[in-house]
Amino acid sequence: MSWSRNGGESRGYHHGNLREALMKAALELIAEKGTAGATFAEAARRAGVSPAAPYRHFRDRDELLAAVAADGFERFTKALEAGWNEGRPTPSEAFERLGRAYLAFAREHPADYVAMFESGLRSEAFPALDQAGQRAFGVLREAADTLVASMPPTVRPPALMVALHTWALAHGVASLFGRADGARRKLPMAPDELLEAAFLVYLKGLAAGG
Repeated sequence: MSWSRNGGESRGYHHGNLREALMKAALELIAEKGTAGATFAEAARRAGVSPAAPYRHFRDRDELLAAVAADGFERFTKALEAGWNEGRPTPSEAFERLGRAYLAFAREHPADYVAMFESGLRSEAFPALDQAGQRAFGVLREAADTLVASMPPTVRPPALMVALHTWALAHGVASLFGRADGARRKLPMAPDELLEAAFLVYLKGLAAGG
């Protein structure tokens, strides 16, 4: 299967990989121009296919961006799971490592991170995206559950609250100071150090041991 472009120049595709080519093109466009620049027509042109070809796999631009974001969340989940490592050697140490994994993903995969959090899509409208996002948050929730269980019973906060606070802290530091693009704010310390300090203050405030 092939489509022509640029006056006869062609780029061949086997059945099934046009979808991946369009997602790759959209991710490249996001890296260069942000989500607003990842148009359906430009993704098709970048992938070397006709403007009508993307409709074989996506009903519109939003569905394409949702697929890119869902794929990013799947890889994000794996990165978080590796950082958490089932809470070893101690929940508090693993919790800090989880935060570093969060920042590392945002820094090393900035286009994915933008697609995941800045596309302006309602995840509920795209089941695959919603499920992928829930799986990523599930790692934070598992970490919070384990961390809270390690605290004295008399001072245990709601695990969901801890998971949401963790998400807000990590996402805030990543979005403001850990970016790999021009929107990164200057900081007189490493983003990892800032997040580690925030976690330390937070955990001490919760009376969390290790």
